[in-house]
Amino acid sequence: MRGNILLVEDDKNLGFVIKDFLEMSRFNVLLHENGQDGLNAFHSGKYDLILLDIMLPLLDGYSVAEEIRKLDCEVPIIFITARSMKEDRIKGFRTGADDYITKPFSTEELKLRINAILRRTQNRSGGQSQAVYKFGNHTFDYNNHILQTPSGKIHLTKREAEVLKLLVQNINNVLRREVALKMIWGEDDYFMGRSMDVYITKLRKILKDDPGIRIINIHNTGFKLEVTVPDAD
Repeated sequence: MRGNILLVEDDKNLGFVIKDFLEMSRFNVLLHENGQDGLNAFHSGKYDLILLDIMLPLLDGYSVAEEIRKLDCEVPIIFITARSMKEDRIKGFRTGADDYITKPFSTEELKLRINAILRRTQNRSGGQSQAVYKFGNHTFDYNNHILQTPSGKIHLTKREAEVLKLLVQNINNVLRREVALKMIWGEDDYFMGRSMDVYITKLRKILKDDPGIRIINIHNTGFKLEVTVPDAD
């Protein structure tokens, strides 16, 4: 098998079609039809990817994703949605989704999206060396998603850690928006860009107490992590 997938979809016909297709593609798929059962299955199993409908009985997809992210900031989540409003997509990314696919869709497109996400996540996790960065009065442990600040330890989400890593690797230089989007999200489009803006805002709040550090916008280009080293006495 190529990986374990948890599929939570309340449309029985669609659920069986997706399950059968992915199993023919050599994935191992567990199907549940409501959010609570899907969340329970996540607690009791180990999965390489989550396929999650938004409109679910008992517990909606947003709530399931939020609960999953409290326990695991790494496992990829793809939302399956009938909604095409950009606000719904942005909300999905804010709750921790890695991608979304809008109904109706082809099973082949779904497989391509799954393969692309698994390829990125496996490349990031395979043979990763220790990565600890120091900037200003902060120490950033990328592998464990921990930022040590003068006031204490902060546990970052997967996306926060990925965005901060790119900023730190380009301290006092411009991080181009399209480069960051392609490296983290795999593509450069409007919805991914809005999602990245959310994480930039979160990181600004986390770093706001250090006057020597700021994340600035470079108009129509990207972002820059400016770190000012205080003069020695």
